[in-house]
Amino acid sequence: MNFLIPEQIETERLLLRRFREHDWRDLHELYSNPECIRYTVLTPFSEYETWQRMASLSGHWLLKKYGPYGIEEKQSEKIIGFAGPYFPPAWPDPEIQWSLSQAFWGKGFASEAVRAIKKMLSASMPDISFMSIIHPENTGSIALATKLNAHFEKEFLFKNIVWHIYRHR
Repeated sequence: MNFLIPEQIETERLLLRRFREHDWRDLHELYSNPECIRYTVLTPFSEYETWQRMASLSGHWLLKKYGPYGIEEKQSEKIIGFAGPYFPPAWPDPEIQWSLSQAFWGKGFASEAVRAIKKMLSASMPDISFMSIIHPENTGSIALATKLNAHFEKEFLFKNIVWHIYRHR
């Protein structure tokens, strides 16, 4: 299948790639941790729900011809989260999303991944204006979005929660 973006991107410390079947186990560290999902899915996932979510992220590639990457830390060869373009029907515009397992917070991995993704998207999909939907209390993601030159645009109501849209330049 011809995708609109590369199937993988390599940075100094990371391999951003499409998910593989066994990746759900690493991803479950993120989705089962209440701190990691506090501002996203809100309730920890069972193993089955994590597998379903990974299948959904993988399916996005087939339906849209692009999608979020699993973030593999090269040193450990472990999936530490995900990041990349995502555009489900409820969203007003395509999103750049990111999320990491708690053990990898504060080490620059999210910044490294999103910088590489923004660079790739500006080359592969230059006519699309990407946004990020961020919970207004998620100060870490707001700081990262701002650091990466995104700005607050407006509020967005989804599942009876007010979220903030940050527009990437």
